[in-house]
Amino acid sequence: DKATDPSTPEENWECIQRFCDQVNTDTEGPSLAPRLLAHKIQSPQEMEALHALTVLETCVNNCGERFHNEIAKFRFLNELIKVLSPKYYGTWSSEKVKSRVTEVIFSWTVWFPQEVKVRDAYQMLKKQGIVKEDPKLPEDKILPPPSPRPQNSIFDTDEEKSKLLARLLKSNHSEDLQAANRLIKSMIKEEQEKSAKMSRRVNTISEVSENVKRMDELLENYKRQELSKSDQETLQTLFQRCEKLRPLLFRLASETVDDDEALAEILQANDKLTQALGQYRQVVASH
Repeated sequence: DKATDPSTPEENWECIQRFCDQVNTDTEGPSLAPRLLAHKIQSPQEMEALHALTVLETCVNNCGERFHNEIAKFRFLNELIKVLSPKYYGTWSSEKVKSRVTEVIFSWTVWFPQEVKVRDAYQMLKKQGIVKEDPKLPEDKILPPPSPRPQNSIFDTDEEKSKLLARLLKSNHSEDLQAANRLIKSMIKEEQEKSAKMSRRVNTISEVSENVKRMDELLENYKRQELSKSDQETLQTLFQRCEKLRPLLFRLASETVDDDEALAEILQANDKLTQALGQYRQVVASH
């Protein structure tokens, strides 16, 4: 009640934080909190509903996976949809509240892509014409890091940035929240680049391994002069592809200087590739 008090125009961040702490310490917290918040979000008093939405978003930031699972259920999503739907409270809910509810649901489709029900609920709102277009998320929006995160996520491994982020998110100044949002975006971009590099490395090493194996088989047949015309063409294509993979491996090695294990894998793949290319030149030249 204190955290959503409509008589206070400003957010009471101390009460909001205490509410989050209660959700985290109480065993029933994650299942009870969404029901209490839904009731407040449906309040006919605009300020009470807006405060409740801020509490909801702060809980998403601070209350972990059990809370995320509850808000991603149709039972809770339907309570948010009632605020927008003209069949329920949509006719008298203020435009400001409806706009915030739309932003909240849309932001969850971005941040929790694995939650199918959230996406379905949002698509249904669009289909029914209740939501005309995707909202533009404001810069000072409180956004959670995506969950679940991969192992060795930058949110866990970069201690300095994680501490700074935690401090900014606890602040009640809008400029700190804007800074937190920018930091989250840059950390996610970094995470995506890291993931893309890893994926590139795994795929390239796998391709090298397959190509080298196939080349070795064909070269053995070539030595015995048991190679058909089409197999000879395949061998030549494999050789050309392997030549193109070499500079790619060098580039991957230069990107991976800070990961000894990954670098060892790349160098091993490069040795195999160099050997296979040398073998090809030797065998084909001698014939």
